[in-house]
Parts: sequence; structure tokens; C-alpha cells
Amino acid sequence: MNSNTGPATGGVYRYYVLIMLMLTFMFNITDRLVMSILIEDIKAEFLLSDTQIGLLAGTAFTVFYLLLGIPAGRLADRTNRKTMVAIAVSLWSIMAALCGAAVGFWTLFLARLGVGVGEAGGAPPSVSIITDYFAPHELSRAMGIFTAGAVLGPVLGYSAGGYLAAEYGWRWAFIVLGLPGVLLGIILYLTVKEPVRGRFFPADASAAGVAKQEPFRTAMLSLWRNSVLARVITANAFANVPAFAFAIWLAPILMRKFEITQGEAGLYLGAVLFIGGVPGMIFGGFLADHLAKRTPKWRPWYCALALGLTLPFWASCLLADSLQWTLGLYIVGYILLVSTQGAAYSMMQAAVKPTERGTASAIGSLLANLLGYAIGPALIGVMSDGWADQYGAMSLSYAVMVTAVISLTVSVALFWWTSQAMADTPSGLALEQ
Repeated sequence: MNSNTGPATGGVYRYYVLIMLMLTFMFNITDRLVMSILIEDIKAEFLLSDTQIGLLAGTAFTVFYLLLGIPAGRLADRTNRKTMVAIAVSLWSIMAALCGAAVGFWTLFLARLGVGVGEAGGAPPSVSIITDYFAPHELSRAMGIFTAGAVLGPVLGYSAGGYLAAEYGWRWAFIVLGLPGVLLGIILYLTVKEPVRGRFFPADASAAGVAKQEPFRTAMLSLWRNSVLARVITANAFANVPAFAFAIWLAPILMRKFEITQGEAGLYLGAVLFIGGVPGMIFGGFLADHLAKRTPKWRPWYCALALGLTLPFWASCLLADSLQWTLGLYIVGYILLVSTQGAAYSMMQAAVKPTERGTASAIGSLLANLLGYAIGPALIGVMSDGWADQYGAMSLSYAVMVTAVISLTVSVALFWWTSQAMADTPSGLALEQ
């Protein structure tokens, strides 16, 4: 199939495309994380342990996501990307709604598997499309706007999910928040134009335009040997481990520790994430682009600095004795962490050829979800259950804190290491010898 239905359109239209893809990413995260605010209800109805909740919240979602991630990325590099996004968002939205029909652990587990199947096909074509609508010097800010969906998703999931669960039950929260994604998929398919691949990289545009793709083994070896890509993907994956941990477990921590209601937890977390996350994502992208004018190495340097500052705020918030201090410390750390995402995504995309972008994005998502969703939540649940007798209600907080401290420390070191693989050139992508 020819993946190019027409030339990319500039001006205001490209921002329309960006907003549509950001909304797709928002529902991606909403359908993935709405379960966080519903954990206590589901746990009580099905008599589950924290370990089982960790499996449902993280591992179930990622099983097929991990299996299908790279094939989805390869498909995004050779087929019509906007059609792929439209199909993906419709599929995962239907499966998210079906979570509301679960009758026990295994039926909910299977529905969560289905959510992962759909979401595996969402991000790779989306970031590839954006890279062909925005020039390299403005890519960090564009990716910052796109990844703002990762903030708006939890905001919608926490606030609307908490309200719907309190008023109508947790099942309706899944249904009401899942189905709108189907409508979004239809609108995206009808209104978004497929851009020309590699339009900002003329040397590769001709081959990319006919969807010429290297054999799988050749492409994977090329990506493996790409020092910038390998390092930034690994660094960003470790940065996302605590982000996912807080996204899944902070609501039940607040409800257990401060005895607030489900609706209150959703309202507080939704407000905190919206106030801090959206400006953090967008401002971080603009700041990274500005600093990179001096040297491209500022992109990984900025990520390392921001994540290093995140660590004390997030460790402290889990030990705070008041709800106000917990939320206040959390929001500062959250702003710092999410401000790195625009720079990280832009480095991943700019480091590879146009015909490798979907695959590179899929590998990045695969590793982030392997560590952050498949392993992290279940491991935290195991630690919480194991420490419950000794630490009581604080066992979950300690489990999240240990995970955050270790993963953020590793991420800071890896982002600094990424800068060592970047040459001091306009693109910053030529490897230093």
C-alpha cells in the first residue's frame, strides 16, 4: 500500500493534526490508567491482593503490547499511518469499555490484554506523522504538545473516573471513558492527511516515499548500533518507571493513608496533574529546543538535570504526613519529570532514518512498558504485600519510593551518557569517534 496520500500541509493545519494525535494519546493513557482510581472498588468486589491488582493494572496490559509493539512499528514504517492510528484507537477503546463487563479476575485480565493489543498500534505511527509535519528545530516543542496527552489522560481518568465510579459504579467508569475513543478514530480517519515521509530529510525522502524498508534483521542491527537511540530509549524507559508507578498507585496510597474518598482522590489528582503537567510538557519542549541552539547535547543534559531534581521531591512526598504536603511535593516533581518528554521523543525520532521512525518509537515504547507496566506495578504489589505486616498502610508507599529512587538514579546516569554519544553538530546526531 502506498503510504502517501498527499503532501504534508503546513500552517495551522499541522497543529490540528498535532492536537488530534495528542487527543488520541490522551485516550490511550486514560483507558490505560483509569483503573488506578478504581483499584479499591475492584479489589473489594473481587477480593484481590495488591499483587493481583499489579498484574491487572500493568502486566495484563503489556503482554500483547510487548509482543505486538515492534511489528506495529514496522507496519507504521510501510503503511498508511493515519489509518493505522484510527483503527488502533477504535480497537483499544472498545476493549477498555469491555472491562466494565468483567465478572472476575480473569475476565478483567483478558479485557486488559485487549487494551494492550490496540494501544500497541497507536504511538509508533503518531510520532512518525508528527516528525513529518514539524521541522527538526521545532520537534521538541511539537513532541511536548503531543506528550501532553500523557498528562491529560490521567486527568480525565482520575477526575471523571472517580466521579463516575462514585455515582454509578466502577463498571460505568470503564464504559463511559472507553467508547468516545471510537468516535475520535472515525474523525481522525476522515480529517487527517497522511504526510510525505522524510519531507525534512531530502536524501531519504524518495526511498521513504515509496515505503522502501530494509529487512527486519538489517533494520534492527542498524538501530542497535545507533548509540544515541539506544541510550536515550533506555534512559527514558527508566524515567517512566516511577511515572507509571505513581500513576497507578498514588490514588490508593492517598485513600489508604489519608482516608479520603474515591471521588476526592480523583479530584485532587486530576487538578494536580492538569495544573502541573500540561505546562510542564509544553514548556519543557520549548526550553529544550532553546537550549539546544547552543549545543544539541543540552537535550540529554536537560533531561538528566530535571530528573535528578525530581528524585528528592517524589521520595519526600511519599513520607509526608499531610495530604497538602504530599500533593505539593508530588506536583513539583511531576512538572520536572514530564518536562523531559519532548526532548526525549525528539531525540529518538531525529536519531533515525524516516523509514525507521515507527520501529524506533515502538522499541522505545516496548522497553518503557516492559519496565514501567509489565514489571513495575506487579513488583510494587509484591513488595507491598510482603511488607504489610511490618509497615501497615505505609508498605505501599515504601514500595513505590524504593522503585522511584532506583529508577530515577539510573535514568539520570543514562541521559548523561547519551550526551557523550552526540557530536557537537547542528543535528547533534553524528556519533563521536
